[in-house]
Amino acid sequence: MYQTNARVAKPGLLSQILSPSLKTREAIAAYIFLAPFLIFFSIFFVRAVILAVEYSFYDWRLLRPTRPYIGLENYIELFEDEVWWTAVQNTFVFTIMTVIGTTIVALAAAIAVTQPVRGQGFFRVLLYMPSLFSVGAVGLIWVWLLSTQFGVINYGLSFLGIRPINWLGDPDLVLPALSLTTIWWSFGFPMLILIAGLQGIPEQLYEAARIDGANGRQLLFNITLPLLRPAILFVTVTGVIAHFQVYGQTYIMTSGGPGRASYSVVYYLYQMAWVAFRMGYGAAVAVAIAVIMALLTTLQFLFISRRVEY
Repeated sequence: MYQTNARVAKPGLLSQILSPSLKTREAIAAYIFLAPFLIFFSIFFVRAVILAVEYSFYDWRLLRPTRPYIGLENYIELFEDEVWWTAVQNTFVFTIMTVIGTTIVALAAAIAVTQPVRGQGFFRVLLYMPSLFSVGAVGLIWVWLLSTQFGVINYGLSFLGIRPINWLGDPDLVLPALSLTTIWWSFGFPMLILIAGLQGIPEQLYEAARIDGANGRQLLFNITLPLLRPAILFVTVTGVIAHFQVYGQTYIMTSGGPGRASYSVVYYLYQMAWVAFRMGYGAAVAVAIAVIMALLTTLQFLFISRRVEY
């Protein structure tokens, strides 16, 4: 058979630019649609992060015209400050309680509102409604509910013979009280995520398990929870990121008290930057918070996502 040594000429660079492939055109279109967000992200996030890191090396006080360079002194002072470590400890305790509580409540609510009952949509809206409130409204509502003088919760406990509890004035109870407030306020969004995960589980799996004699507990722990791991991972990771930045509840309900029992890292940042006007030190606090949150997120993905099947 006759063979030719002629090679097929590859399209040149100019022809590739003038007549791009379908994949190239799709990539260009995607970047065009992403451009507004990327510009916004670069200006208001990336630039802000870079400036925060830069300012953390200066002794920048808002009411002082000069801004001397001091290197790592802000970070050294931060790590030697007992108030900072108290705030870190309080924030960790609050975050753990709130993330665990929010996940459990959201999962229970998601399972309840996915049952085939009348008024299913109404109950979903009712349970989601608290997440629509502002932190100011939530804080004021729960200050009233937890009041020792006219609070509804203490009034209900009085029928059980329990004397009024100083929820927001007891150092041992203030963090659980703030956590309870936040769980009530924020479980709506995780509930929606878990509802979507539950609706993605094939009903045939439950039917086959029931035929084999599985009860409700076995269905929950052998089918529902294993198949919900990706959704639970998302809920816990986003929950840690959100609740580690707690500020509004602390500011409105306790002002960091009693003593410093409810001091959080973001409330500490507010005190340093906007009360003491130490912007350079506040920038160092912000960088430290960002590093802690990045480490927590990485650890969650390393230890939780190992058993997640995507």
